[in-house]
Amino acid sequence: MNHLQQAAEIAPALRMIYAPHGNATVQFSENKVETILHTDKTSWKKDFTALCAKQTADSISLHIEEVGYFTVERTAADLPLSGKIAIVTGSAQGFGAHIAEHLCSRGARVVLADMNYDGVCQRAEHLTKTYGIPTFPVQTNVSDERSVCEMIQKTVLFFGGLDIFVNNAGIVRAGSLEEMTLENFSLVTSVDYTAYFLCVKYATEPMKIQRLYAPDYMADIIEINSKSGLEGSNKNFAYAGAKFGGIGLTQSFALELAPYGIKVNAVCPGNFLDGPLWSDPDRGLFVQYLHAGKIPEAKTVADVRAAYEAKVPLGRGCRPEDVNRAISYIIEQKYETGQALPVTGGQTMLN
Repeated sequence: MNHLQQAAEIAPALRMIYAPHGNATVQFSENKVETILHTDKTSWKKDFTALCAKQTADSISLHIEEVGYFTVERTAADLPLSGKIAIVTGSAQGFGAHIAEHLCSRGARVVLADMNYDGVCQRAEHLTKTYGIPTFPVQTNVSDERSVCEMIQKTVLFFGGLDIFVNNAGIVRAGSLEEMTLENFSLVTSVDYTAYFLCVKYATEPMKIQRLYAPDYMADIIEINSKSGLEGSNKNFAYAGAKFGGIGLTQSFALELAPYGIKVNAVCPGNFLDGPLWSDPDRGLFVQYLHAGKIPEAKTVADVRAAYEAKVPLGRGCRPEDVNRAISYIIEQKYETGQALPVTGGQTMLN
C-alpha cells in the first residue's frame, strides 16, 4: 500500500474522530505544513483522539510519518447539507449539472465528475463563485476501474471523505434489433450498468471507514435510474435492460450495505425533454427515435416530442427540480433503502 492509499484510509477516520456527525473536512498534503501534532502510522489514532479531547480550535494540522500532512477543519452547520461531501457523476451537463448545483446550494461540498473535464471545471468554478462553497472537478471515465478508483481517492484526499454518491452518468443508444450493433449494446451496458457496480465498490470504502469511527453515521448512494428501469422501452432495449439491472443492483447493494449505515436508493425520472439527452440536434433521443421509427406517425422531431408529452398524465416532461426534490427526500429520510422512486408525472405507476 503506497502513502496515498494510506492517506485515503486515514483521512475519513480523522474526519469522524474530530467531528462524529461529519461536519468536518480533511485536506491531505505531501508538502510540509505547520502542525501541532507529529505522530506515526502506529499511534496516530490514539494521539489524535487524545488531542481532540483537549482541543477547542476549529482546525488541527498533524503530520503522520511516512504518510503526509493532514489539516482537519470543522465546517459550519447552517444549511441542510453543510459539512457533507458529495460526488455527482456526469455533472458537466443535463440532470447531473442541476443535481450538483442543488447539493451545493444546500451546503454540500461537491465533486463534479465527468469525461468532459473542461465542462466540469467551468461548472465547478461557477458553483464556487455562486455559493461560496469549495467544489472540485475530476475527469472520470466511470466505465474504467482505475479512473473510478482515482476519482474516489482524489475526493477523499481533497475533502476528507464521502457522504453522498450520485450515480448519474449515463448514455443511450436506441435502435431495433436489426439496427443495434454489439459495439453500441456493450457501450450502453458498460456505462449504465457495469459502471454503477464499479462506482459503488469504491465509493463505499470511505463510507465504511466513517461508520467505523461514528456508529450513528449514515451515508447515501443514489442511482439516477429511469422510468425505463421500471417498464420496457420499445427499440431502446439496451438502455432499458441496463436500467432494469440497475434496480437489481440497487436492491442488492441496499441489503449488503445496510449494516454500514449506507442507504442505497434509485430515482427513476421521466423524460427530461428539455435536456441534452433528448434535445441535442445531432444525437438527441428525439432525433434517434425519429430515425428508429419509435413513433411511426411522427414526421418531425416536434412530432416525437408531442407524442412523448401526450404520454404523461401531468402533461409535461420531467424537470431538474422534480429530481432534486426526490434526492432531498432520499437523503433526509433515514428509514428507507433499496427503493426505486418514480418521478414520472404519473406516466409510470408502481403496483
